Amino acid sequence: MAEIVKTYMQHMPASRFIGKRYGDEDRVDGYFMAQWEKWFENGWFEIIEKAAMISPEAFFEDGGAYIGLMHAEEGKPFQYWIGMFVSEDTKVPEGFESISFPAMELGVCWVYGREATGEIYGHEQGCLRKLEEAGISCKAATDGIWTCFERYACPRFTKPDEKGNCILDICFVRDTLEIKEL
Repeated sequence: MAEIVKTYMQHMPASRFIGKRYGDEDRVDGYFMAQWEKWFENGWFEIIEKAAMISPEAFFEDGGAYIGLMHAEEGKPFQYWIGMFVSEDTKVPEGFESISFPAMELGVCWVYGREATGEIYGHEQGCLRKLEEAGISCKAATDGIWTCFERYACPRFTKPDEKGNCILDICFVRDTLEIKEL
């Protein structure tokens, strides 16, 4: 069973998110796994890394992580983006979209469990509760507009421990952001 093992705040500098946007119609059996498989098959993360021209890790802590960005707003279609955060001056490669983000504070939770069984996914509400308990308020969630992301950080996520468990970061943007549909 998955558990939330760490909560903290993190500052993220102004950035550009480069990726591709998906909606509920792009789910297969309720998930976006088929879209992730396309990313790895097509080498799309490598294209973004090359466009960034510097190591994403040098940009900010965990900056080299692959991201599943989620944005929900009442009355608007759910958005799920796959991509990476890079420096704000990175040129967007052909075939990709981007979102500019101001510097922001994140509420971060580490969800520990088995990725192979999918048990580490879908804990956003539990993460919000844990952040609140830690005194980290995510105003955006109470406004009915929230932006959060799954951060697949190396090696926490990519190298399971002796029990076969790994850590998935769930990060909430603390203030309301307007993300326009592209």
